[in-house]
Amino acid sequence: MPDNHATMDKIVSLAKRRGFVFPSSEIYGGLNSCWDYGPLGIELKKNIQDFWWREMTYRPNVVGLDASILMAPRVWEASGHVENFTDPLVDCRVCKARFREDELPPEKLEKRQCPNCGNLGSLTDARKFNLMFKTFMGPVEEDAAAIYLRPETAQGIYVNYLNVQTVSRLKVPFGIAQVGKAFRNEITPGNFIFRTREFEQMEMQFFVKPGEDERWFEYWAGQRMDFYRKLGIRSEKLRFKPHGPDELAHYAKAATDIQYEFPFGWSELEGVHNRTDFDLKRHQEYSGKSLLYFDDAANEKFLPYIIETSAGLNRTLLVVLLDAYWEDTEHERVVLRLHPRLAPVKAVICPLVKKDGLAEIAEKITADLQAHFPVLYDQQGSIGKRYYRQDEAGTPYGITVDYQTKEDGTVTLRDRDTLEQVRLPLTALAEEIERRLRVA
Repeated sequence: MPDNHATMDKIVSLAKRRGFVFPSSEIYGGLNSCWDYGPLGIELKKNIQDFWWREMTYRPNVVGLDASILMAPRVWEASGHVENFTDPLVDCRVCKARFREDELPPEKLEKRQCPNCGNLGSLTDARKFNLMFKTFMGPVEEDAAAIYLRPETAQGIYVNYLNVQTVSRLKVPFGIAQVGKAFRNEITPGNFIFRTREFEQMEMQFFVKPGEDERWFEYWAGQRMDFYRKLGIRSEKLRFKPHGPDELAHYAKAATDIQYEFPFGWSELEGVHNRTDFDLKRHQEYSGKSLLYFDDAANEKFLPYIIETSAGLNRTLLVVLLDAYWEDTEHERVVLRLHPRLAPVKAVICPLVKKDGLAEIAEKITADLQAHFPVLYDQQGSIGKRYYRQDEAGTPYGITVDYQTKEDGTVTLRDRDTLEQVRLPLTALAEEIERRLRVA
C-alpha cells in the first residue's frame, strides 16, 4: 500500500467525527490532555485490550491480576517514585511558560533563552517536579493521610507476586499480566492521545531465575514485536531501539523500545526491560517481609529477576488509527483499513431504499447478525454515502438488501478494502463473515 497520508490533524478530526475520541469536558472548554472515548473508540480499545490479553495469558505460565489503583504510600517510597520520579522543570520569568529542561535545545539552554518568547536569560534554574498525582485518604488533608494515584501498574504486581504464585501453583518462570489505569502529571503532554495524564497500561511482569534473564529478555522482545504485526501494523513502520548504557533506567540491566514511525517521528510504542531483582529487593527491604521464591526441585531460595513488557493501550490505539488511515484517491474516499478483528463494527446492513419492505428485511438481518458480532443498521442517504461513512469508520463489510433479496433471499456482501461484491444467500451470510474474520 502506498503512503497513507496520515497526519495527526487528520486523525484527530476523523476520531471526533466518527466517534472514536472526544475532548474531555468539551462544553466547558476542555481539559488539557484528557480525552473521552466514544462508541467506536471504546469498542476499538476493548478489542485491542482483549487481543493483548489473549496473546499474553492464553498460555500455561502467565496469569492475570487487577491490583488497586490506590496503594500504601510506602510502596512508592520502595519503588523509588517518591524520590526519583521527577522531571527537571524550568519557567520563563517573562511569559510564564513552563518547560522540561532536558527537552530544551542545548543552544537555548546555554543562554537560558525561552523558546516561547525568545527572551535571553529568562529561564529559571531547574527544580524537580514529581510526576505523581497526590491526594488524601480520609477526612483530613494532612501529610499523614497523603497517598498517590499510581503512576504505573507494575508495583501492584510486584507486591502480589507471591500471593499469585502460591494460589496459582506457578513455578518460575511465570508471568503476571495486568491492564489498568495509571496517572502521571506530565509537564508537556501532547500529540493527541500519545501522551496523556490519565492512561491505561498493558503490562506483563515475567519472573525468571537469575542467569536465565537474558534469554527471556530476547524471547519477550520478539514476542511483543510479533504482536504488533498481528494487529496489522506495517513492519516498515516498526523497529527496535535498544537503550545504551547512558539511557538505562536505574533499575534496568537491559532495555529496548519497540518504536513506531509517527507523523512527528520515531517514538516509543512499548518498552521491554530486564529489571533484575531490583524491585523485589526494595519491597523486601521496605516491607520487612521475605519475597524469596522457593524452588523445591533445586531446594533453594532466590529473588527472581523480572522481565517487563509495558505498553500503553491508548498509544496502541493511536498507532492502529494512524497505520490504518488511507486516502483512496481513485475512489475519492477515506478508509480506515483496520484489521477485521479490531474493527468496532464488523458489518453495516443497508436497505437499498426504505420502502417496499426492504427496511424490514434489513432490520431482521441486523437482529440476526447481532447474535454473532457487532453490526450496524443504516438507511440514511444514498447507498454510496452510507458505505463511505462506514469505510471511514473502519467497518470491513457492507450488506445491501435490494429487490432481488425479496425474490431469492440473497444479499450483496461488499469488502471495504477491495470493493469486491459477491452475492450470498441469507442463510450463509453469518458463516461467511465469520470465516473472513477468522482468516483475515
